[in-house]
Amino acid sequence: MPRTALRRRRLSVAVLTALALGAAAVPAAQALAQDEEPTDLITNGDFASGTNGWWTTANLTGAVADGEWCVDVPGGTANAWDAIVGQDGLPLATGESYELRFTARASADVSVRTLVQRPVDPWPTAVEEFPLLGSEAQDFSYTFTASADWTDAQLAFQIGRHADPWQFCLSEVQLLTGAEPPVYEPDTGPRVRVNQVGYLPDAPKRATLVTDAADPVPWQLHDAAGALAAEGESAPHGPESTSGESVHVIDFSETSATGEGFTLTADGETSYPFSIGGNAYGDLAVDAMSFFYPQRSGIAIDDAIAPGYGREAGHVDVAPNQGDGAVTCYAEACDYSLDVSGGWYDAGDHGKYVVNGGISVAQLMSVYERALHAPTGDASRLADGSLRIPEHGDGVPDVLDEARWEVEFLLAMQVPAGEELAGMAHHKIHDEKWTGLPLMPADDPQPRYLQPPSTAATLNLAAAAAQAARLFAPYDAEFAAECLEAAETAWAAALAHPDIYAPDTSPDGGGPYGDSDVSDEFYWAAAELFLTTGTKSYEEYVLGSKLHEADSFGAGAFYWGSVAALAKLDLALVPNALPGRDDVVAQVVGGADKYLELQAASPWNLSYGSNGTFDWGSNSAVLNELVVVATAFDLTGESQYRDGVLVGLDYILGRNALGNSYVTGYGSHDSHNMHSRWYANQLDPSLPNPPAGTLAGGPNSVTGTWDPIAQRWLTGCAPQRCYIDDIGSWATNELTINWNAPLAQIANFAAEQATGSIASTPSCKVEYMINGQWPGGFNAQVLVTNTGDKPLNDITLKWALPTGQSIVHSWSVALEQDGHMVTATDVAGGQELKPGRTFTFGLIGGKDARTAVAPASVACSAV
Repeated sequence: MPRTALRRRRLSVAVLTALALGAAAVPAAQALAQDEEPTDLITNGDFASGTNGWWTTANLTGAVADGEWCVDVPGGTANAWDAIVGQDGLPLATGESYELRFTARASADVSVRTLVQRPVDPWPTAVEEFPLLGSEAQDFSYTFTASADWTDAQLAFQIGRHADPWQFCLSEVQLLTGAEPPVYEPDTGPRVRVNQVGYLPDAPKRATLVTDAADPVPWQLHDAAGALAAEGESAPHGPESTSGESVHVIDFSETSATGEGFTLTADGETSYPFSIGGNAYGDLAVDAMSFFYPQRSGIAIDDAIAPGYGREAGHVDVAPNQGDGAVTCYAEACDYSLDVSGGWYDAGDHGKYVVNGGISVAQLMSVYERALHAPTGDASRLADGSLRIPEHGDGVPDVLDEARWEVEFLLAMQVPAGEELAGMAHHKIHDEKWTGLPLMPADDPQPRYLQPPSTAATLNLAAAAAQAARLFAPYDAEFAAECLEAAETAWAAALAHPDIYAPDTSPDGGGPYGDSDVSDEFYWAAAELFLTTGTKSYEEYVLGSKLHEADSFGAGAFYWGSVAALAKLDLALVPNALPGRDDVVAQVVGGADKYLELQAASPWNLSYGSNGTFDWGSNSAVLNELVVVATAFDLTGESQYRDGVLVGLDYILGRNALGNSYVTGYGSHDSHNMHSRWYANQLDPSLPNPPAGTLAGGPNSVTGTWDPIAQRWLTGCAPQRCYIDDIGSWATNELTINWNAPLAQIANFAAEQATGSIASTPSCKVEYMINGQWPGGFNAQVLVTNTGDKPLNDITLKWALPTGQSIVHSWSVALEQDGHMVTATDVAGGQELKPGRTFTFGLIGGKDARTAVAPASVACSAV
């Protein structure tokens, strides 16, 4: 969501003579027309008349000497705007270009927020830069084009936000007319665009070549030693609208070579290096999930667990924080306070939002739930000790431990019993006012308030808590029961208050997350409650919803404001006895088919954006479509869906118009300046970039949502090119929990395709049949058949027990249950299974009131 925040252009703008991080600025460009003289709009920029024409905030003192004005800046200020040097009344004309020049130094290494803006709310900005100052005077120059007529523009050097006192010295300030219009030329790297991480040996391997050549061009694949591994010719595609480029496709899928450091050469260009084979996505899967730990609120981040990211706990009622242990309602709208400590910070700010938290934690839990039920799933990859989190040793899968941190926050946002809206969930909690960048969570001085409850937030709580209840049941029955009680309480409250909508506008300090259609949230919550309880009333609500038979798989598939597809994915994959469930499966597969059709028409194999629009957070939309395609593979086992996921991931990892991997730490050219108050290395070199595995929001062609950085540099961009890796561009370069959640899903899917760790032995066929059931129990028979031509030995079966079931007794097999997973060994007494023969064993199971169903899949391994 939009954030009022600090902005700074990525310093790859060719004509802008700006300071590169840690380096001196280059001389200013001479950009005036030959027959014009520039006009300097600054009064007394050489300080020959002292400080005439200039002003400061009351906390600054200083003096002019030898044409330089030095100002003493106090320490201990929270925001950049707490100390300002400025000049007002500067006239700017629409379409005219200007050059801001100045010389500056500082007594300490600091960054200074430099602005040309209107000094009235909402403070529109023409320039916002963060030059890094040191003890030696440096010359700085920034050019810009005015987008509106302003008679009252302001030049401001905002120099607060530093803990210790320091001195700021300024000289030779000019704002010149007649400058050369700035042009943004992003570094797109080699014209051979590849997945910069890697390809799986048995999956499609494609690249996109940017070229005007009309005919096929030869290509060569070389290994790390430079030896030729494969060669062929490209397939011309021609002009392509989303990139604004003419392109060819290179398909090197037939190569059998594996290893690190491969490159593709075509049309005189050589790609960034990439791997073929191995566990290309294993680290990415871990990093994408471990992203959430440093996003935690209410806990100190341990540097030993997340090296380079250790920090004090944020919002634990230690000054200067003013939350989150006893937070009251905004504008005194309630007479109670809530302890809403914990949870995840939503994005690069310090707000926490139930609707965004709900979908994010649901998708993270779905990483684990898919591993339980998908044929290629492997829950052991997600076991205790698998992620960088502090809860190791508790016997709970780490991904569930991380999810619990957010689920407990969602529960805490519920209105207490006895209150007017008891059972509803507050929509969000955030600061009273926006804060500046950078700002560590523990240093946030703003008062924090609960925003009013909403039906959407309440149903997000119901859905996420219901899913948590079934997943935590084997590990913490008390917490699972707490989640289910909260979910059912929320459901009842939403039915009683079905139209309390969150507005599309918000008080200062937080994004709105407005939503006036909650039919999809009702459908999602009912589906999750049905899957967890099997209760008839939830089943009836699902079947009676207008969304149940509607097409839910449009552009982007789903997001926080449209969640019906989430319900259908779970109804299709998680074992259940919903009448007509096959129709839901068909809808999911049909949605995946649409996305594959769009992929096939794109030279980038990109299903998203064919209508010419890349929306805010487009990368999450790309990934959410791939979640649908991945589910279709899990449901059908048909390879085109697996391949579709993998070629779709290529776009995220570098096979795109900008030649950029949108995941920090992955690829030769990656996003790493995402909009964040504490991953703010671009503004303060003592702070880190985002952790490896962080996803950038991605191209945003919807100009009405643009931030000033995007407005300044991206005008006229082709949709795929509407992106800039700049900490100030929240509209294109934000990081959020709901961006990383689908990355976690797809990275884990891809990792499991690479390892194939518990995929069934091809010649081992398993049938699992429910032969009878009664109140509280059922009887199942399992048949294991050798369909090959060689004997099978040491047969092991694994499956996830459907919700509400348990193992009571078995025969002709040894069964062991660990969490959700059942492992069967000693099948038929450990005898060899000859070709064409079948072993059978049986079990008695316990169940709750619902109809017992078979597991979604049973994996068989043998030697």
